[in-house]
Amino acid sequence: MTAYEVAVQAEAALGEGPTWDPATGRLLWLDILGMRVHTYDPSSGRRTVRTTEQHVGAAKPRAGGGLVLNLRDGVGLLDADDTFRWLHHEPVPGRRANDAAVAPDGSLWAGTMRYDEAQGGGTLSRLTGDGAVDTILPDVTVSNGTGWSPDGRLMYYADTPTRRVDVFDYDGEGIRNRRTLTEIEEGAGFPDGLTVDADGCVWVALWDGGAVRRYTPSGELDRVIALPAPRTTACAFGGADLSDLYITTARTGLSAPHPTSGSLLVVPGAGKGLPQPAFSG
Repeated sequence: MTAYEVAVQAEAALGEGPTWDPATGRLLWLDILGMRVHTYDPSSGRRTVRTTEQHVGAAKPRAGGGLVLNLRDGVGLLDADDTFRWLHHEPVPGRRANDAAVAPDGSLWAGTMRYDEAQGGGTLSRLTGDGAVDTILPDVTVSNGTGWSPDGRLMYYADTPTRRVDVFDYDGEGIRNRRTLTEIEEGAGFPDGLTVDADGCVWVALWDGGAVRRYTPSGELDRVIALPAPRTTACAFGGADLSDLYITTARTGLSAPHPTSGSLLVVPGAGKGLPQPAFSG
């Protein structure tokens, strides 16, 4: 078992979305239901917390500074001076934002889901810096982990209740030729957030599985990091050399959460991540 450490002891209801920001040398992460965007500087231990006005599914760095936020009612831009404006405002009753990722071309692929997790009630959409929106997948249930291969030709994606991590051919704007990379077996949890490493392997956090798994590009399981927090939600590489694997966890729905549930965990020297592009808007 690979040793983990507690990077930030917290009690996030639904910790999510770890993202390394190379411009600031900080890790961004969220509490979706707590409506908080956290930052953590591993070199100094300094932390910040910003409260949002709505449930926030993702926060990613922007090329010009500031953040892009995937919020309950759409996608917004937060400038470096804390000025906020909507990039795309589309409130849908009963629906909220969930995970999002920035593609190699700088577009944001933003997911949604219904609060009641009704089948087919969510979407995966592509947003460009000028606010143009294209709904790529219209009938998903819990839109979650999204990531791209090192050469940018493949996109990986998890619609959590399907238990699958799927892979698509990616042409810079759209996706095609959907097939299954792997299916999580019964009793092992559900695929949540994911990240792709420099070898092209896919690391998947397992909700109700208490683990992060690494799959090869051919879909073979070659590593398991077991964790005591049962609701592991997402993972991302961070640190100056992108070798430390940060893992978010959740407390929501647990009658007896583990002491680490809701904390930000880290596995030092777990592998080698890929630099993540900033949003172009």
